[in-house]
Amino acid sequence: MKILVTGFDPFGGESINPAYEVVKRLKDNIAGAEIIKLQIPTAFNKSTEIIVKNIEEINPDYVLSIGQAGGRFDITVERIAINIDDARIPDNLNQQPIDKKIDENGESAYFATIPVKEIVNSINSKNIPASISNSAGTYVCNHVMYSILNYAHKNDLNIQSGFIHIPFLFEQVMNKKNTPAMDLDSMITAIETAIEVIIFQKKA
Repeated sequence: MKILVTGFDPFGGESINPAYEVVKRLKDNIAGAEIIKLQIPTAFNKSTEIIVKNIEEINPDYVLSIGQAGGRFDITVERIAINIDDARIPDNLNQQPIDKKIDENGESAYFATIPVKEIVNSINSKNIPASISNSAGTYVCNHVMYSILNYAHKNDLNIQSGFIHIPFLFEQVMNKKNTPAMDLDSMITAIETAIEVIIFQKKA
């Protein structure tokens, strides 16, 4: 089994993005599955172009994307992605789409095809706070989640995918009073736990 795990580069004035910091530290093999790690730019179309290229090259069973959600307290597993780009700030290529459909001919929304509730429960069992999120936003994270689910649907691919948001790292909130954060080791454990749930569901 192959699992493609993606994480974004820094954006929004940050010097670090916990998403790729977590991804690059994941084990190369989890419960017998090969973990393929990929950094993607925080850019609307370029991010998905790179993921699709890798899907075509490696034919993964799953695509799991990780993103930073600064201000959230816990690990949040996204349930749904919507067909809209509405950027509060420009992306790293200075693109700022407003009220623009991701795919003019696409479905209005897609549900994640990873086991969302099971992942949340398993992360919580490790004493790491996690919850289901019903909004992946309208920035690049939602764009990636929607685009990959849409790509799999339109091409009738047997690839399941989903998206997990993680909080800021402690070092990112030193000058952000009353902003929640989490340590890197807990984030790594949470994502590896999510991957284990995905693998064992597939084997069941």
